[in-house]
Amino acid sequence: MSLLRHGLLLRKPFRIAARFPAPGALSALDCRICSQARTTKSKSKKQAAESHRSHVGNGSGPGQSAKEAPVQKNVPVIGAPADADPEQHEVKVKRRGDDQKFIAEVLAIGIECDIALLTVKDETFWEGVQPLAFGPLPRLQDAVAVVGYPIGGDTISVTSGVVSRIEVTSYVHGSTELLGVQIDAAINSGNSGGPVFNEVGECVGIAFQSLAGSDAENIGYVIPTPVIQHFLTDFRRNGRFTGFPVMGMRWQRMESHALRSAYGMKKQQKGILVRHVQPTYETAKHLRPDDIIMKFDGIQVASDGTVPFREKERIAFNYLTSQKYSGERAVLDVWREEKEVQLTVQLMRPRLLVPLHLANADPSFFVVAGIIFTVCSEPYLLSEYGADYMSEAPVKLLERLMHGERVEPDEQVVILSQVLACEATLGYEDYCNVQVLKFNGTPVRNLRHLTELVSKCEEKYMRFDLAYREVITLRMDMVKDATASILEMHSIPAAVSKALMAVVPEEQPADTHATESAPATV
Repeated sequence: MSLLRHGLLLRKPFRIAARFPAPGALSALDCRICSQARTTKSKSKKQAAESHRSHVGNGSGPGQSAKEAPVQKNVPVIGAPADADPEQHEVKVKRRGDDQKFIAEVLAIGIECDIALLTVKDETFWEGVQPLAFGPLPRLQDAVAVVGYPIGGDTISVTSGVVSRIEVTSYVHGSTELLGVQIDAAINSGNSGGPVFNEVGECVGIAFQSLAGSDAENIGYVIPTPVIQHFLTDFRRNGRFTGFPVMGMRWQRMESHALRSAYGMKKQQKGILVRHVQPTYETAKHLRPDDIIMKFDGIQVASDGTVPFREKERIAFNYLTSQKYSGERAVLDVWREEKEVQLTVQLMRPRLLVPLHLANADPSFFVVAGIIFTVCSEPYLLSEYGADYMSEAPVKLLERLMHGERVEPDEQVVILSQVLACEATLGYEDYCNVQVLKFNGTPVRNLRHLTELVSKCEEKYMRFDLAYREVITLRMDMVKDATASILEMHSIPAAVSKALMAVVPEEQPADTHATESAPATV
């Protein structure tokens, strides 16, 4: 859906002062990033073995301080897959006007907010570097300039425009919604990670994505300083990125007077209706369906799901939760059974049944004879069915993606990815991308659980109950030899991925440098 809206927008005359951007800003803070990432990813369908791919990319990033704080840059300009391990990256940085490249260390990656934190240990890199000052959140029609190394040339590029919109925005790379700034300055491939300056040379954000389409023109997006500061503060507190928390609930607007009256609310009372609370979140211990949230930390929540934001502005309610840190508490004023009560709830990082990203890890897998088991995730569906996976993927997997929720904290959607032909799997070759529900009558909780059940199996047959009421049965006496044959035939280093080695101790990984996406809760 187009983000353009009909109507006229009156703009103040666009003025660029001689100091815009400030003269010292470009010379001290613009870096050219060259990176080469070597990662291991599981292939699907055509190849079960993990293979290596190299990626080279160019971009730019603002430095925060000469030595005390690391250089910042966006994840995409690393040039590696979004689910690559940061420890496998060799990131090189080069200061503007310098021909020497330096090795940078990746300290943290915030997938959700699309920011990475780097540092350079070589003291030579920091000589003469001036610290970059972060500016405040800009206002509508404020002039901005985007600096970077986009396509179309090799030297530094500066594009200018104004702030068009400030609201909670979808961050495509991290599949989340955070505060974002929309600008009309050109943001092209290579601009990602570049600083955005205001009229006095302060950095007011980082360029990170743009809207493309036949009905979209000059729509670019900036990660604003409040999101950047949240990321930095999170890193300082915890030594790592812990994410942006959520309440783990679904809610409904209460703009209808009849709806509010049905719940016994007074005319002046406002709030949003809680439809469902996910059971694995701490919020479920306090909040109930049919509760009405009227205030969040003392801030009035309107019936349309917005809250006050600066002067004469409003913003989506989830902006308040994104300002918190994982594990922090919030005080809710709730209307329950025609009475007002106050609750204190703990906010948590999202726990999705089907992950929207792999958190910079390789996928986990388990090979039984010729059957490949893995965990369903949005990147997996994208790799299997392409950009149209929402219309091409199996309906049951899409339902789990869109509407599924965890009943247990470590629950996963384990799927049969494909069947490689061998004597033990003869007749099952057409099965692919279907959820595994039970093994020998025991419900499968996650991939580790399935691996444990199979490894300890002493029965004559292995029975896998799948979605659509389908069944696969293997003879136990054929599985071990068939698995060894499949591994050798397809050059698969081990029957299980690294995170599952402890479950099958006799397995030894061929590549001990790879990491993968086994859930921390498993």
